[in-house]
Formats: sequence, structure tokens, C-alpha cells
Amino acid sequence: MAKVTGRDDVKRYIAAVPGYCRTKLLPGAARAGAKVIATEARDRCESDRVAADIVVKARPISDDVIRVVVTVKRGFSYSLGIWLEYGTAPHFIAAVGGVGARKLNEKLKDSKASPTLVVGGRPVGPEVFHTGSRAFPFLRPALDVKETEAIRAAQKYITTRLSRKGLAPDDMDDDA
Repeated sequence: MAKVTGRDDVKRYIAAVPGYCRTKLLPGAARAGAKVIATEARDRCESDRVAADIVVKARPISDDVIRVVVTVKRGFSYSLGIWLEYGTAPHFIAAVGGVGARKLNEKLKDSKASPTLVVGGRPVGPEVFHTGSRAFPFLRPALDVKETEAIRAAQKYITTRLSRKGLAPDDMDDDA
């Protein structure tokens, strides 16, 4: 009778594959694809400040869903990114005594002055009409143009780490 060895090792290995896929392989593949989109978005962006703050975030939503987002970091760059992506409608900007107006009013030196907007170092009055700005989309067109390439990048990530020979070593996860 033939003696079989290593059965427990094989069972342990097979039991570990779903966990590896869920915690390392699929999030890594999602990030690899999103990096392609993020690079294209940086190239398309009209603002260097916004382009520098484009980030990729991947997180599991459930056992079988990974959400990956290409976005702009929170803060003023995020606001600029929204204005660039969608443009702005014509609107009034008023100095109403808030924190922003206070900072602008420091340039006037007269503490008794009414709230006044300062543009380019010159006071322009308590209110100004902004004519709006046209949109310069960069995120959505990046996805539209690079969708296929992003899918290929995700597939390459998976195939280099999961093959008929087994799982690749964990040190390969550092490059994604």
C-alpha cells in the first residue's frame, strides 16, 4: 500500500487561498488598476496642486466586494478638484464677516472698515460677482480612456501572483 504524505500541508494551503485572495490579492489588483487611472488623471489635470493630491484608496466592503476610489485628498485641493471637474455656475461672493473675510480684512489695516473682499491685494468691496468657470474634467475622462489598460494592469497583478505553481511570495505585494 502506498503511503501519502503532506496531506495536512495541502489542506492548510488550500484553506489559506481564499483569505489571501480577499486580503491581499484582490485589493492589490484593484490598486494596480486604479493607479493607471490616477496617473492619467494627473496628466489631464489643469492644476499642479490638485494633480499632486490625487490618491488611490482601496478597501473591502464585504467578503466579495473591494471598493477602489481615485480621488483628491480632502482639503482645499479637493474643493479645487470639484470646481475643475464640474466647473462653477455664476455666483456672488460676499464678505459677511466670517473667518475668511477676517483674514482678507487684515490687509486693510482699518479695523472699523466694513467687511471687504480683497482680490489681488486690492479691496474690491463687500460683494463681487463671479462669472463662473468652465469645467476641465480630468477624473472621468481618465477612467474612460484608461479603463481597458486598468483592467489589464489588475489582471497582470493577479496572474503574476497566482499561477498553477501556487501563490507568489508575499514580498511581491510591495510593488503594487
